[in-house]
Parts: sequence; C-alpha cells; structure tokens
Amino acid sequence: MFKPQPYATDPRVRKYIVPMRVVRTTGQVSGAEALLEPRPGQISLEKPAFWPACKLTNTTGERASVLVDFGCEFHGSIRVYSWYVSPKTGNRVNLKVRFGESVSEAMTPYPEKGSTNDHANRDMVLNVGFLSANETNESGFRFVNIELMDDDASIELYMIQGVMIGRELKKEGSFACSDARINDIYETAVYTAYLNMQEYLWDGIKRDRLVWCGDIYPSEMTILSAYGAHEILKNSLDLHSTITPPTGWMNSMPTYSLWWLLSHEILYRAGGDLEYLKAHHDYMKELVHHVSQFILEDGSEKLPGGFLDWPNSENPVGIHAGQQALMARAFEMTAEMMRAMGDEETAQFCDAQRARLMQVHPFHGHSKQAAALMALWGLEDPVRMNQEVIEPNGAHGYSTFLGFATLAAKAEAGDMTGALRDMRDYWGGMLDLGATTFWEDFNLDWAVNASPIDQVVPEGKDDIHGDFGAYCYKNLRHSLCHAWASGPAPFLAQYVLGVKVLSPGCRKVAVRPQLGDLTWAEGDYPTPLGPIHIRVEKTESGLKTDVRAPEGVEIVR
Repeated sequence: MFKPQPYATDPRVRKYIVPMRVVRTTGQVSGAEALLEPRPGQISLEKPAFWPACKLTNTTGERASVLVDFGCEFHGSIRVYSWYVSPKTGNRVNLKVRFGESVSEAMTPYPEKGSTNDHANRDMVLNVGFLSANETNESGFRFVNIELMDDDASIELYMIQGVMIGRELKKEGSFACSDARINDIYETAVYTAYLNMQEYLWDGIKRDRLVWCGDIYPSEMTILSAYGAHEILKNSLDLHSTITPPTGWMNSMPTYSLWWLLSHEILYRAGGDLEYLKAHHDYMKELVHHVSQFILEDGSEKLPGGFLDWPNSENPVGIHAGQQALMARAFEMTAEMMRAMGDEETAQFCDAQRARLMQVHPFHGHSKQAAALMALWGLEDPVRMNQEVIEPNGAHGYSTFLGFATLAAKAEAGDMTGALRDMRDYWGGMLDLGATTFWEDFNLDWAVNASPIDQVVPEGKDDIHGDFGAYCYKNLRHSLCHAWASGPAPFLAQYVLGVKVLSPGCRKVAVRPQLGDLTWAEGDYPTPLGPIHIRVEKTESGLKTDVRAPEGVEIVR
C-alpha cells in the first residue's frame, strides 16, 4: 500500500500557557477566574469540586462573553476545553472567538476599525460539543474574547489553553546595563524577532506572516546578536532567490533586492560559510548587472517605484536620497563578497558602479532615515546629518524599520547619549503603552492622549491600536509584533558593547564600546567559535573594558 512520505519536519515546538488575567466579562458569566488555573490538558467526565467551571449562559440580555489576557504577545493558537453544553437541541454550541494584539482588537468584530482576517483568521466561529477540546488556527495575539453565540444555551469551560508555537532556541547573546528601561527594550526587541522565527523568518506573526526580503535585514542583525548565524536566515534568503529571477525584484520592490545582497554580506561575515556564499555567485552577479542599468549618467539612482520605509512614502526626495545610499552600499558589499569568492572582474565592476553613485550627494528631504543611511555609508558627514536632521525633535520622526540605522548614525556622530535618549523615548514609548513586542510602526504623536493596549479604552482617550496607522497598517490591521522593529538589540551590541565583526566567521572582531550616559554595560556576542563576553564600566580614569573571547577569535581594541 502506498504511504505518502513527509518532505519536511516542522522545527517548532508547542508549549502551553493559561491566561493571567480576566479583562472583562459580559452577560451571564460565573467562575471566570477559574480560567487562570493551569490544569491537565485532558478533558474528563469527572468534575472535581476543586476545579470549578467557567460558565457562560445566554437567556436574556447581553450575550455572555469573557475576555482574557495571556500577559504577553505570542504566536500560536488556543484550545477551548468544554465540559457540558446545553442548547435547545443537541450537544453543541457556537462560540465567537476573537484574537487581539490589544484589548481593543479582541473586542472589535470584523470589519470594524479596519479589523481583518488577512493572512490568519482572528475573528471566527468555533462549533464545540461536550467533553471536547477544540483548537483554533495559528495567529499572533495576547488577548482572546470568547462569546457564546446561541440563544437559550450555556457552556461550562474547563480551560482556555494558549498554545505557544515556535522554535526551541538557546539565546547565546545577551545585554544588560545600568538602565532598567534600556534592558527592557533589549529583551523586548529580541523577543519580537524570536516570535517571527517560525518555519521561515516572517515580518509579523499576525500580519503579514510573509518573508519580506527587506524586513530580513534588521531582523537578521537582531538574530545574529542573540542567536548567531541561525539556519533560518539561509532558508529565508534562499526562498527569494528561488522564486525571483535576478532580473526581477524581490517582493516586487527594487530596494528589497538590494537589502537581499546586504543580508548575505552580514551573514557571511557572521558565519563565514564561503561555500554557501559561492552557491549564490551567479545570481548575485546577474543581479548587480541588472541593478546597474538603473544608474543615470550623472550617477543618480533611478530605481522604478521607490520604497525606503512607510513614513517616507510621501517624501520622494527622501526616498531618492536613501536609495542612493542603499544602492552604493549594495555595490560596495557585493564587491567584497565577489573578492571572497575569487571573482575580481565582478568585484571591479561593483567598485566602478559604487564610485559613480558616490559622486552624487542628494538632498535628504528632511528624512531622518535618508540622512542616517547617507551618514552610515559615506555619502554625508555623520555629525552634520545628526545636527541638521536626526537630532532636531528627538525621537519624533523615527521609523521602526530603519530604527537601527538612525540610532547608529547618531552613535557614528559621537552622540551616543542622544541615541540612548531617543531609544528610551521611542521604543520605551511603546512599552509605556503596554507593548510586550515592538510594532510595525509607531509615531510619538499617537501617544499624547492614548490608552494602553492592555486596557478597555475609556471615554475621552484615543485607541492607540484602532485610531492610528496608515498605508497597509491602518487601524486594527496594524501589526503589534513586527521583527523589523527590533533594531535596538543589535545597536546595543554593536555600539554600546562596541562589537564590529572584521573578518568572516568572526575570526577578527573589534571591541570599541561607547556608554553614553550609562555607567556600565555587559553582555555576550555569539560567534561560531563561542560567545565573546564584554564588560565595560566608567571609572575616574575613563572606560574600563574587560573582554573574554573564545580561542580562535582575535580581538582588536
């Protein structure tokens, strides 16, 4: 008899949690607090007195519902365990299950306030029977609202179990410092990237749950600083070169093909896998020749379309300036990769294209992101870009996608204290609003009169999730767990601890820390040979830095 053979094994595991808090109930609900008790994951005929049920009953008035908080955002599903149900006929009832990354989202039916079921259902009807455990689809959420839909019916809930689905990973990188707020930002950034490390590296766990090539770059830097050169990076990058010809554009976006090149370069530096890099030689060579067609005679880039990040979508001057720097950097880094692979001819071709692009110094368009990329990659002076564009108005005007670049440009300008201040204000501003993961986008202006995501929005307050957003992330469609927002983690590793990888496989690493207004910092940075441990503290005579590196890693001060 023919037996179908599996072609892959899911690398993820399942872990179970119960809610930490009942946010609210409506209608006739008794015993809601019982849902906070961890119990065996098996329904049974017996109903011990020490395990009371949460009972939802519909007779008259408002429908019975319970909204619970699992305490943090996670990726997965829920299991609804039911003891007995009592509808008019039969032994089944319908439950409306609604996930939410915020309380507001869990309370809001589709399609109000821009709520959607895009990419993964978050608003569904679950038909359940007595003595059963019924599981939903996967999504990203923190809150769940369960409403009994049938009239003249009741259900006894034994347990609502969260099923956390993700990889079992050992975190080899770490960071801690004298500021607890910075420490919280670091851990939240790493957790945000971790949740998106599913079978592939996604942009978001609720939406889009897709492998966006540009999004990989900032997410990859976080992963390299926390988990090292993990295989998920190769798999995700390979997905794009498999489905997109080198004369096309990854994700239909020219800049995303450029980010793909840069992602390969930092992965090669971190992991040192030359054979893997060589497998992409022909694709890279054809891609850079294709990209070179979009350079004008004066050296200006002329990529079709244009995307720098969402907040700059209506700033064509800023987009062009950022793309000029990005294209120049892509040719520079591809030249290095080509030399590593022994292709001097293509390396010199890339050098020539970069030289053409570096002759042009476009106006930044008052875009912090464009100014940052030009400062980081040699088109403009970092001190001037910080003084003219990045420093004014502090963290107002930051974006999540290019948050690392903006912080890094400030550090390159010698303004580490300003970078840490902006980090506290911007990413810390999300934490102040109840975030346990960082969001697809954030604007400090949204927070002025906003209610936190873990509360029912009171009268007179703004709904930070449902009232704001733009472009593809309007209102409740907005993803509150987006891996590209994790930039503080690699920034703290690369600039506060001062780690800069100088040769492939981390064989030579510079350690040149900057503390800004911190008094001490320490952490570990992963390498293929083991982690580098760094501790730096302020003393009366200056910075004292201790470094412990594994054998085979040369440290440059």
